[in-house]
Amino acid sequence: MKAWVLYEVNDIRFEEINEPQLAADEVIVSVKAEGICGSDIPRIYKTGAHVHPLIPGHEFSGQVVKTGDNVDGAWIDKRVGIFPLIPCRRCVACRKQQYEMCRDYSYLGSRRDGGFAEYVVAPEWNLIELPENVFYEEAAMLEPMAVAVHAMRRVNPTPKDTVVVCGLGTIGMFLLMFLLDAGMKNIFVVGNKEFQRNTVLKMGLDENNYCDSTKQSVSEWLLERTHGLGADVFFECVGKNETVSQAVDFTAPGGRVCLVGNPYSDMLLEKSVYWKVLRNQLTITGTWNSSFTHEKDDDWHYVLDRLEQKRISPKELISHRLKLHEAEKGFLTMLEKREDYIKIMIEP
Repeated sequence: MKAWVLYEVNDIRFEEINEPQLAADEVIVSVKAEGICGSDIPRIYKTGAHVHPLIPGHEFSGQVVKTGDNVDGAWIDKRVGIFPLIPCRRCVACRKQQYEMCRDYSYLGSRRDGGFAEYVVAPEWNLIELPENVFYEEAAMLEPMAVAVHAMRRVNPTPKDTVVVCGLGTIGMFLLMFLLDAGMKNIFVVGNKEFQRNTVLKMGLDENNYCDSTKQSVSEWLLERTHGLGADVFFECVGKNETVSQAVDFTAPGGRVCLVGNPYSDMLLEKSVYWKVLRNQLTITGTWNSSFTHEKDDDWHYVLDRLEQKRISPKELISHRLKLHEAEKGFLTMLEKREDYIKIMIEP
């Protein structure tokens, strides 16, 4: 099969390799759509993966073409999404079905071969069957959409709450999509690019509820929009000291802050910011990955239900479509910020 193989930092090659071998509890999936995640880029060009050589890629969907000896043959030809985290199912988190916090996990695309290939091996446990009216492209975005839903459900905003989303990368965009779907009325978002503004307006956000941080004072804008009260719920989707401080500064007394963005560097909490956490009795929570328990109330089924009902339209966030052999164009577009992008989709 053809695949993108990462041999070491900044050494990724498109080449012909042997098709993967599968264990008794695994399946081989023919990859039909694969999204490039922001975390793939430093993994390829700056930090490397946990093991080398490795096929990156963890946002993908496809069709089951082969099953292991212990897997029900009924999976053959099933259209599936794939939860990329492979939990140990033994640690304290796994025993509580909090698999996203597993202490001894593997992961498709970072600890074992992932989806930037024609075929990928995945455990049967990690499969979720797709309804007939859910497209492969949509299913390839199940993982980032579930991450956004997990963040939303960590703080459970209500339609009466004033909500701020700071940072409009892919997760911030999906978060806004699901907040709108959940009926939130008072949403204010902070971005820094004109294409972000155009995208959120197409999603249904009022023009007056978008702040361009490169042209406006975020502090003044948020104070004005919230009438000096601050947000009931503040989603920090950037991961910088400045925006974490803003989240604390502009969250109302008794409000909730959800830290979503991966940190760019060491995070330092100034004394004045810490005091505001205390005096305003803020609830600050982190969020990580998404829940996948095979139950109807987990994050993946939440997303799949809304896809099936056509309540959300994630395909609108696909900015580029490339063939598998063209994937490096997508990697470099994200690395070098060559042009505007939201979700770059690879279609083998």
